[in-house]
Amino acid sequence: MFQVLLQVPVIGMEFEAFAVLLIAALAGGAFGAALGALPSFVFTGFVVFLGEGLAVLEGEFGGLEAVGAGDIATGITGTIGFGAVTGPHIAFAGGVAATAYAGRKYPEMEPDDWDYHFGKNILYAFGTKPDILAVGAIFGVLGMFITQVMNGLGFPTDNIALSVVATAFLARLAFGYPLVGRVGGSGILDMSPFEREEKRVAADGGTEANRLATEPWLPHQYEWAGVTAIGIVGGILGGFIWLETGSIFLGYAISAMSLLFLNLGVEKIPVTHHITLLGSTGAVIAASTVGSDPIVLLVAGAFGAISGLIGEVSQRVFYSHSGTHVDPPAMAIAAFMFVLGILYLLGVLPNAGYLGL
Repeated sequence: MFQVLLQVPVIGMEFEAFAVLLIAALAGGAFGAALGALPSFVFTGFVVFLGEGLAVLEGEFGGLEAVGAGDIATGITGTIGFGAVTGPHIAFAGGVAATAYAGRKYPEMEPDDWDYHFGKNILYAFGTKPDILAVGAIFGVLGMFITQVMNGLGFPTDNIALSVVATAFLARLAFGYPLVGRVGGSGILDMSPFEREEKRVAADGGTEANRLATEPWLPHQYEWAGVTAIGIVGGILGGFIWLETGSIFLGYAISAMSLLFLNLGVEKIPVTHHITLLGSTGAVIAASTVGSDPIVLLVAGAFGAISGLIGEVSQRVFYSHSGTHVDPPAMAIAAFMFVLGILYLLGVLPNAGYLGL
């Protein structure tokens, strides 16, 4: 997910290298559509966990020096985990776009137990249907291109997260969904229509039987107090993992892997990868200015809570009222890292975490 791992811009890239990346991104986006967006992201977690685990072993035990310091971990984490195979900007983005397309083209595929618009069902695997795979492939390339261009321009944020958001909005435009959607209740942040199980008002003035007026991203993770609490917990754990291993991304990987249980239907599994990632980032920044590990962990908890709350605001504005998935964690990561990147460039912060600025 991270521009420090993707340093080659599209502009100036050798043709052969670009052709390889292009072909791989086509396949990666189609792969995300075949598996489904969320299952493909779970694989991101497993691959990054492997890459970061090898990096920790390299640092502690020195058993892999023969291949060059960091080569194995960089190859797995960057080229595969955050690259064309399971990179969220390619595989997850392809799966999200494929789901948006299927929500329009194949509403009959919607499972009986799905309560939202089918275009939001990122748990659904589309298998081998050629047109759906083609949509995934196209958006995988778009995600790759946006990320590479923004990295080449030096845009100061996590440009893979930014690309995930951009391609999700492009999918809404491409397949005829509103960018925000019809707002129910007393305002765009109001989740009470969901709590009252109000139905969406149809164009003819009736109600849509299978659509709620407001569809929160996670029915078990949208109340402000709960989001803040899990944000503090996840942020501290992300910071602790960084303190103990030196890996910013290991906590993110564990969070992503935990979503396997959510995909399998285990109730109330929290989504925390945007929380643990920003927790570890907060720890990196705090460690540069304070010498106390307990304070570093408290800063990590604060960063985790802020990231969780940014994600919650994002879902209330951009997810709950339209018919497709726009990823709240990606929005939180892109927005928070942009602020940190700008503060670093202004000289306010000692570093920008994992951003290669």
